[in-house]
Amino acid sequence: MSLLIFLATIAALLTGQVDASAGVLWSGLVTGEGPGALIVDTIRGPRVATALGAGAVLGMSGALFQMLFRNPLASPDILGFNAGAGLAIIAGIAFGIAMPTAVLAALGGVAMALVIGGLAVRGGGGTPVLTIILIGIGAGFTATAVSTFLMTVLPGTSAAEAQRWLTGSLAARDWSHVAQVLGIGAVLAGLALGQARILSALELGDGLAAGLGQRPEAARWWLSATGVLLAATGVAVAGPVPFVALMAGPLGVRLTGARTSAGRMVSGAGAGALVLVLSDLLARVAVPGLQLPAGVATGLLGAPYLLWRLSREMERGEL
Repeated sequence: MSLLIFLATIAALLTGQVDASAGVLWSGLVTGEGPGALIVDTIRGPRVATALGAGAVLGMSGALFQMLFRNPLASPDILGFNAGAGLAIIAGIAFGIAMPTAVLAALGGVAMALVIGGLAVRGGGGTPVLTIILIGIGAGFTATAVSTFLMTVLPGTSAAEAQRWLTGSLAARDWSHVAQVLGIGAVLAGLALGQARILSALELGDGLAAGLGQRPEAARWWLSATGVLLAATGVAVAGPVPFVALMAGPLGVRLTGARTSAGRMVSGAGAGALVLVLSDLLARVAVPGLQLPAGVATGLLGAPYLLWRLSREMERGEL
């Protein structure tokens, strides 16, 4: 996994509208001067580092929710949390709310989680996890629709940029975005890993978890809050990039063979970073002369995976 992430990072730094050689990149790293330094410091370095950080927090969030709900479809993008975080940021832009994007995203994600949780409790019927997933899908579509409507009140240039960001874009990232996602993400990752033992107990079932001294409902809410904030941290710097969180957990397990809760969260973070860096690279080079948002590439990769996963769940009788 580490080798794949390293190779993907190097490829992303070397490749773009103007390719660079490994020698130029190395010279820039060593001397801090010349085209290589410009690539690392300004042009591609912050973008690639932001992709690594955003992919990692989204991937860890996805792995956490999939273990918490014991369902491969339970991820923050499918459950609507990413869309809620994105809606809060678009609303902040539209109404001139002077608040950092990280705070807006966190508020939006948490608000969406509370709405979905409340509706799931009131709805009853069906399995609890399936109820939450279906409500989350509907709530996510609603949040995306409201975000699209709010963009109509923005000036033309702001609306175009907001639309690009809402698709999931890493264009024009700088080191402040890197510091934000890595700083906040590191704290939240520590909180998530600190709850790994509790998550492992919940995976055994509420009865056994209670027998081990846990309070299942309270633990589930705390874990959910941590997962939502992880996802919101990624959304704040990269937009609501689709399917990264959904794919990262299973991919991380396939690449590393991780079995423990902590190991699966870490492998999910690594897989998320790998997926987003490669997706952004693909989006940048797929159409000559045009840089597509990273979300276009993750959508092309993730949509077939989602259809395959849905068919698997239907065969198993889970849907």
